Amino acid sequence: MTLLERVPSGYQSGFGNEFASEALPRALPIGQNSPQRCAYGLYAEQISGTAFTAPRHSNRRTWLYRIRPSAVHGRFELRSHPAFDSANDTRPTTPERLRWSPPPAPPSETDFIDGLFAMAGNGGPEAGTGVAIYLYTANRDMIGRYFYDADGELLIVPQQGRLRIATEMGVLEIEPQEIAVIPRGVRFAVSLPDGSASGYVCENYGAALKLPDLGPIGSNGLANPRDFLAPRAAFEDSEGDFRLLGKFQGHLWSAPIGHSPLDVVAWHGNLYPYKYDLRRFNTIGSISFDHPDPSIFLVLHSPSDTPGTSNMDFVIFPPRWLVAQHSFRPPWFHRNIASEFMGLIHGVYDAKAEGFVPGGSSLHNCMSGHGPDAATFAKASHADLSKPDIITGTMAFMFETRAVLRPSAAALAAPWRQLDYPDCWSGLQRHFQFPGE
Repeated sequence: MTLLERVPSGYQSGFGNEFASEALPRALPIGQNSPQRCAYGLYAEQISGTAFTAPRHSNRRTWLYRIRPSAVHGRFELRSHPAFDSANDTRPTTPERLRWSPPPAPPSETDFIDGLFAMAGNGGPEAGTGVAIYLYTANRDMIGRYFYDADGELLIVPQQGRLRIATEMGVLEIEPQEIAVIPRGVRFAVSLPDGSASGYVCENYGAALKLPDLGPIGSNGLANPRDFLAPRAAFEDSEGDFRLLGKFQGHLWSAPIGHSPLDVVAWHGNLYPYKYDLRRFNTIGSISFDHPDPSIFLVLHSPSDTPGTSNMDFVIFPPRWLVAQHSFRPPWFHRNIASEFMGLIHGVYDAKAEGFVPGGSSLHNCMSGHGPDAATFAKASHADLSKPDIITGTMAFMFETRAVLRPSAAALAAPWRQLDYPDCWSGLQRHFQFPGE
């Protein structure tokens, strides 16, 4: 038998729900999780994403019924990986505002894992807090290679080209303006339906991503749970000379494996990969005056040990109407205790006149002053506020963290870094008039 003996027949909707799925009839046991003998000669195995004793509302685990246990593979050997090695850099962090153009296409055949490029990060897997941020560029399927991340969950944001992500629990297919989240430890392989792809990845070392509480907003709005989709069971029953790649404590490890590890015939639980279409986000904003905080654009967040403060926020800036009166409508000038890494999936971002293009990125660290450039400020200051500004054809996003994001040495030295980026504010002139002048 070869790849994808069974293919998914769709998705299951809902965020954090307990799901059950089987690719063969009656593969799931009834009434117990680990019977003496499973159907079809399968093995029962549990993957836990939280402590066993975590409260029921936050406990995450899934039972897998698979052809071989995940313990079946060869010995691991340490391998070099430029992105993971670069992410461990400890040189002093600059407070400078940074921006990059899109990275170039890979010069040779490169799959999703080899195409990762470390941009910035904080914390680490040892402490169980913080993030690492990568770009990816790829032009080859992962052939005979499977990957898992023991350090954190992966939030994948395509910018160009579709991804087909075959996981232990089934297949996710995502396109630009959709995202996928792969839980810590779940094995997967990525293929490229369009032949090439690029985008962004946030590796979350902290608590698993969740939907934010809505507070005064009420019971509806922002991202709706029913729009999050989990895969249905699918399995690969194939043997060969394969490699199992694992990221563990900041480094890449490789072990031989004689079969596909995506051999789960059935599963049930609430720890699974999922996808979400950003175009379904219910955008909320001011209909009177002033520009609300960007927290109204929050899709997912990783909570921290400090109430009201996230380990990481995933925020988007989708199409929307700006109707506030007597207000400066674009984002104001600001300095944050948080640090912001931004990317642009497509279109134009309304706070920058030029330079910030699809596939590009920027980093504004803790207390580094930033905001609209001179051209945007001038345009917004003289806009006709009696009419709405209807922003269409755009999708920007932000990974925001409570700790400083340390840019990697490779990102600082990248030839596509825009060294003149800080100059975009140099055209902001003095307009102050002293009373009586």
